[in-house]
Amino acid sequence: MGLVVGARPLLPALASVILALGATGCATATRPPIAPASAVAGADARMLADLFAADAAAEKRLSPLNAVARGESSPPTDFALTFTDELLQRRHAALADAQRRLAAIDRARLTPDEAISYDVFAFEKRLEARELSPELAPIEQVLPINHFYGLHKDYPDFVSGQGGAPFTTVAQYDENLARTRLLPRIFAAATARFRQGMATGVVASQLTTRNMIAQIDALLAQKAAETPFAGPTRAFPKTFDAATRRRLTAAYLGAISGEVLPAYRSLRAFLADEYLPAARAQVGLSAMKGGDALYRFDVASSTGTDLDPAAIHNLGLSEVARIQGEMAKVKVELGYAGPLKDFFNEIRTNPKYHPTTRAQLSEGFAEVGRKVDAQIPRFFSTVPKAKLQIRPYPAYSEKYEAGGSYESGAPDGSRPGVFYFNAYDLPSRFLTGITTLYLHEGAPGHHFQISLAQENPNLPDFQRFGGNTAFVEGWALYAETLGYEMGFYKDPLQHWGTLDDEMLRAMRLVVDTGLHTKGWSREQAIEYMLSNSGMGRTDATAEVERYIAIPGQALAYKIGSLTIQRLRQQAEKELGAKFDVRAFHEQVLGSGALPMAVLEAKIQRWIAGQKSH
Repeated sequence: MGLVVGARPLLPALASVILALGATGCATATRPPIAPASAVAGADARMLADLFAADAAAEKRLSPLNAVARGESSPPTDFALTFTDELLQRRHAALADAQRRLAAIDRARLTPDEAISYDVFAFEKRLEARELSPELAPIEQVLPINHFYGLHKDYPDFVSGQGGAPFTTVAQYDENLARTRLLPRIFAAATARFRQGMATGVVASQLTTRNMIAQIDALLAQKAAETPFAGPTRAFPKTFDAATRRRLTAAYLGAISGEVLPAYRSLRAFLADEYLPAARAQVGLSAMKGGDALYRFDVASSTGTDLDPAAIHNLGLSEVARIQGEMAKVKVELGYAGPLKDFFNEIRTNPKYHPTTRAQLSEGFAEVGRKVDAQIPRFFSTVPKAKLQIRPYPAYSEKYEAGGSYESGAPDGSRPGVFYFNAYDLPSRFLTGITTLYLHEGAPGHHFQISLAQENPNLPDFQRFGGNTAFVEGWALYAETLGYEMGFYKDPLQHWGTLDDEMLRAMRLVVDTGLHTKGWSREQAIEYMLSNSGMGRTDATAEVERYIAIPGQALAYKIGSLTIQRLRQQAEKELGAKFDVRAFHEQVLGSGALPMAVLEAKIQRWIAGQKSH
């Protein structure tokens, strides 16, 4: 999950604390240092290092909240440009500079690690150029926020004192206040973007608009002192004296009451009174002007491929059929002899498959975490420095969230990563999914992949902190499959859970493409998911509304996972007794989140190198 400006996730930002979970029993290994490019002989290596440094500096100014999340100071003036033409112009200029400098570098003169970085950088700049093209930019820019990725909902958690923004010094408190006081200006810019879309016929769906209004209503129902914005004033560092605490508390509450909440009311009034009547009734992008081109870009940026949506749809249908065959076997192990579709309803309605309290969910995830920690040394030679915590979503946003998500910790390991679970509507949650959800969102899924990348200072910033969605989500889905080797799915209840989650990822291929290329309705998509899995209606509804809000993103899971699984199978077959799963995982995770083509080339070189030893 991420905080976005425009259509791109800029940083993880959610908050709320329940249970701390340490990575016990796992020793942290150290990677051999990689010589920085500037130390390698050759002008091309030096130019590459200079290019990466310049791009990182530019990106810090263009995406200021990312810099804040990394513990860096960022002038509020950069944040003030959110949703403006000036920011768009700066992005164009930075892209042109990067493309010019990249073209001057001879890739053949780089080391293997530098060549990987070159390839990743080139891939990302090609995508960015496509996104900023005259064809797509006018579409993306006029859809500034939605109910799944949106500044209006993610920023409050980010600055709550329990999210990504640090609050350890007086300067950080003051800088954060200055940024937060810019929300009226930024929301006005978002409103202007929405109005541009209304004039050109590029508008969000009524469904997404209503959800945004409901999210704002939930925030406005809170008193100023109870909002996430006031969170830092409820947990001052012990080093702050009384006078400083009084000053900051008064300043924060004054800004919240006098500036922030009125800005939310204005945004809400615009969405309800002007935008909702103009929003489109159909949920799919194919019903929107320019929607077909935007969806193809969304598919390419999420999967890292140019797969045709129709091919993805058919792949999904075949995967759904395959997984249902496995489900039919497990339901018998669970003591059910009737048809599979009847068992879907049985597992949805029988209370024994559902938690009765939030604590039951928390304790279940904690227990799985302890079991996973004991297994990690068998599969990984390097583990994150950052610890992992388990928390529920905040009550005011949980209704609109997925079943779980991950928020990255600090690059230096000082702030833990967070696995969020959804405790809204407990009868719709499943005890069967505890293991697979933890493996995906926690360890060794997102927590390992994201933490190991950002904790590796030898990688360029765009590899440490960025990455292709197919890799990020594909790795997490691949991590779920490690539960078989860890022995967790010998329990048919948890085996059903992982098949149900795998089914979810297969259905996403069908439903996302159905919604955005085949004219499927929200209700049609929900019914498809309920007919082909045991998921509850609340989860199915949240999933479908997610695909409506962020088209294409959900395709990345299965596409990425199938690629990693295929590469592992190839390595096992070709290396035989030489194959070491820990070394394979080190290769997959050691260069950050790579585009699928770059990952494949890297693993092929590794296999060849291992065979020659």
